[in-house]
Amino acid sequence: MSLIISNIALHFLTKKEETGEVIIRFGPESIDVSDRIQNFVESLHSIYNKKGNKGYGHFSTMPAEGDEARFVDIMESYLGENQSFNAFSQQATNLLKNELTKYDLAETGYLVLCHYEHMGGRYLIAAIIPISEHYSVDSELNISANQHLDTDKLQLAARIDLFDYQQNASGDRYVTFIRGRAGRKVSDFFLDFLGCEEGVDAKAQTQNLVNAVEDYVASNQLDAEEKQQTRKELLSYCKEQKESDQEVSLKEVDKMVSKDDGGESFYEFCQTQEYDIEESFPHDQAVVNKVTKYSGYGAGISISFERSHFGQDVVYNAANDSLTIYKVPPNLKEQLLQLLKNEE
Repeated sequence: MSLIISNIALHFLTKKEETGEVIIRFGPESIDVSDRIQNFVESLHSIYNKKGNKGYGHFSTMPAEGDEARFVDIMESYLGENQSFNAFSQQATNLLKNELTKYDLAETGYLVLCHYEHMGGRYLIAAIIPISEHYSVDSELNISANQHLDTDKLQLAARIDLFDYQQNASGDRYVTFIRGRAGRKVSDFFLDFLGCEEGVDAKAQTQNLVNAVEDYVASNQLDAEEKQQTRKELLSYCKEQKESDQEVSLKEVDKMVSKDDGGESFYEFCQTQEYDIEESFPHDQAVVNKVTKYSGYGAGISISFERSHFGQDVVYNAANDSLTIYKVPPNLKEQLLQLLKNEE
């Protein structure tokens, strides 16, 4: 198996509605890595990787408040073999309890802490997994309710790349986290628990790259087809990087985009025009997806079309806010003709 679990802990937290008191129920001191646990962690790893809306950060250099150790301090103690994983996980749970007490968040669920290796990388993941009820019926038609960990609803989770952290502690992206479902508030709560600050802005970096590519192909006076081909190559490369969990490299993009005419390369263009783009960075795939397609939804209308059709088969009139489609897709045309026939 490509995923090797070193240690895993599971603790339960709930918050009383009446008083706001956070109650902890610690799990077993050690958990044997059975096939069931192995499958659970592999599923958690996969679900986390597929979450698209991630932020990137690093541990804060600010000292801890009062006498309480920071998450990074107790993590270092565990990694340095000065305390057990269970002791570390219980201290971490108490840190989480303190943050839950500060925020008006009714988060209930199981805190999972897992130290594992995957494809040569070493990781520590922290996640609050919510609980859902499911129902079963016995042979006498008696209905019973049971609870289960609902990993599909995972929203509060962060993962530390331990190799990156230990080799480049001054970096700004060795911690990844899922952005909150309700804006910054939930993300801030989990970042405070970990003692992390947001670092590289993947969305801004990706938008700067897209802008630079558009400006470069425009300055080289490529025709519409060449521009669209360049966009598709950028999209394909970024998808491959996302699937392999690799960063986008500016020099790799340069190899795809630059024109072999002896003129200024894309990399040189980015330097001379002073685009704020790092040599390599984690990207936001949603931003790149927009380079080849336009899409929108509202008031019951959903429209999507390739960028190359804009201005030709699809024309927007800003004066009267109208969109005209000259080549209707055959399957849509068939439905429209049937609709007209039905209304006659």
